[in-house]
Amino acid sequence: METNILVVDDDKDIRNLIKVYLGNEGYNIEEASNGAEALIKINENDFDLVILDVMMPILDGISACMKIRENYTMPIIFLSAKDEEIHKIQGLTVGADDYITKPFGSMEFIARVKAQLRRYKKFNELQNINFVTIEDLTINFDTHEVAVKGKQVKLTPKEFAILECLAKNRGMVFSVEKLYEIIWNEKFAVSDTSIMVHITNLRQKIEPNPKSPKYVKTVWGVGYKI
Repeated sequence: METNILVVDDDKDIRNLIKVYLGNEGYNIEEASNGAEALIKINENDFDLVILDVMMPILDGISACMKIRENYTMPIIFLSAKDEEIHKIQGLTVGADDYITKPFGSMEFIARVKAQLRRYKKFNELQNINFVTIEDLTINFDTHEVAVKGKQVKLTPKEFAILECLAKNRGMVFSVEKLYEIIWNEKFAVSDTSIMVHITNLRQKIEPNPKSPKYVKTVWGVGYKI
């Protein structure tokens, strides 16, 4: 299976150097030039590892790492020209798994990447990564089973597809149009109310109080999220 790594650094030369190092190991590399761009790519793709520079414009590495850790568990390796102990501690405190100071040699860099990938693979082998618990709500993506406080809830295929999309992208807001195009795999018609109807039915089944939902939330004027 292909290993996907996201390299985030505002220095294109650094990104190119890392691409050479990791490309020679057979890894698939994606690039981003700042933390904001990285978050977009992470929400749209599956990555096994993120290499994240600390000092970047728009959104720095520390802030990006905190955002990533709200929803994702893949290993994160920080890069920085700063070697002071305080920066290493700060990086590890917000959720990074390792810290490499620039400049770095190819052998040490590759060894650290491989070490983190091995740990992540071992972790995933021990965890059911297709099973999510959100407070009293549990979702098994493999068996399409949903339970609230341990009691099974029967959802239609479309209701489950909506719940799965939102649960796998926690914190991300999906417009009605985007949800429709993902679930139905066709272009959205402005007059179509299918998504609203399915979400109303979904809330009736999983929410303690459908009129004040705690799981499938409305972001007024934008869309829905978990």
